[in-house]
Amino acid sequence: MDALTAGLKKAAIASAQRHLFLCMGPDCCVPADAEILWEYVKQRVRESGAQAMRTKAQCFRICTGGPWVVVYPEGVWYGEMTKARFDRVLAEHVLGGVPVAEWAVATNALCGQKQA
Repeated sequence: MDALTAGLKKAAIASAQRHLFLCMGPDCCVPADAEILWEYVKQRVRESGAQAMRTKAQCFRICTGGPWVVVYPEGVWYGEMTKARFDRVLAEHVLGGVPVAEWAVATNALCGQKQA
């Protein structure tokens, strides 16, 4: 298996149903706190068996109210993410398909899907 094929497999691109992005700051949150959350997100996604890719980003340009997580393909934006909040987003949205409406700050699917 060549390096590209291995990388695509490791990223779970072929089987992913969702893609999670986590803003790592530095303005919306303390980057060290976001790094702790990132490690938790990786662990929980793995443990849950969720068919989800995950990507950390340096800045979403919101610059307040973070850490931020956005879940695609629905394009649901969640602020003030904590480990406990992520567990609920993982269970209800990522695995269950139903966004956590009370925490959804914005929705933009980016692909013409009907938005909630």
